[in-house]
Amino acid sequence: MFSRKCTSKCRLDGKVAIVTGSSRGVGKATAKELYRIGAKVIMACRDVKKADQALLDIKTEVQGEGLGTLIVEKLDLSSFSSIKRCAKRILERENQIHLLINNAGLMMSKKILTEDGFETQFAVNYLGHFLFTCLLLPRIIYSSPARIINVSSMSHTFFKNYDFDDINYDLKDYYPMEAYCQNKLANILFTKELATRLAGTRVNLYCLHPGNIKTEIHDGFENIIYHNHFYLWIFLVSLSFIIYLFLKTPHQGAQTTIHCAIDEKAGTETGLYYSNCQVKEPSSMAKDIILAKKLWKKSLNMVGLTNFDMFKSSDTIPTVLLDF
Repeated sequence: MFSRKCTSKCRLDGKVAIVTGSSRGVGKATAKELYRIGAKVIMACRDVKKADQALLDIKTEVQGEGLGTLIVEKLDLSSFSSIKRCAKRILERENQIHLLINNAGLMMSKKILTEDGFETQFAVNYLGHFLFTCLLLPRIIYSSPARIINVSSMSHTFFKNYDFDDINYDLKDYYPMEAYCQNKLANILFTKELATRLAGTRVNLYCLHPGNIKTEIHDGFENIIYHNHFYLWIFLVSLSFIIYLFLKTPHQGAQTTIHCAIDEKAGTETGLYYSNCQVKEPSSMAKDIILAKKLWKKSLNMVGLTNFDMFKSSDTIPTVLLDF
């Protein structure tokens, strides 16, 4: 209801942008706007069929001059192999990458492990994006000035104790909402640590809360409540009309992402957290520098990139991808 709109008139003619999870919801709305202002938009999605339909929808809805181009790439963030194959395909085709928007996300009602052995919410919402970003980073640095945007959530404020020894919930009970809040906190810590490491490269980092939006993520939240707090679910359903009045549309939810992607003032900022097209203060834990460094080191080990020099500007394909 109280949604600010990105006011920047900047265009992205000739720029290459990647948007993960852009077959629906906020990701689709983001891809649509970037296409409208001239960008070559790579829609990196798990379900190629849905992404192809989203591409057709966008082209039907957006008419006129000065439009960009749209390309669909398959990307399953729950699979390291899929991530590496997607990164390699993009690097083989694109000489430059100016904008990476890590938007894809999901909610689970129960614990499921990925093929690589990680809890699925953590893998898709954070770790997969971490790997994808690191693999593309040399090309992004080569293309600078560039921007990397990680979609987080205000739900990160509800997470109070990061347990690096039990990220998969092997030793403690699994609570889906707690796991979701954990990886949204991880998105912010990742943003801040990477911003520090990229100082002086003209690659800026952003993380954001898009708002409360009626998308499939919201449906996932309802599903979690249904399976774990049935009477609360009944109560919320009875108030659904009132609740829906306060939910943003995907277009409104995409505004902060667009602001971070093109706004001139935002272009002078890095490592900050945004909500409603403004800089906001995240939780105290999200500003913990030591915690961010610990997560960075842990993440490198988990994705197997401890010996990969991602901070060297390069127009070549990393050797780590040559077999994919």
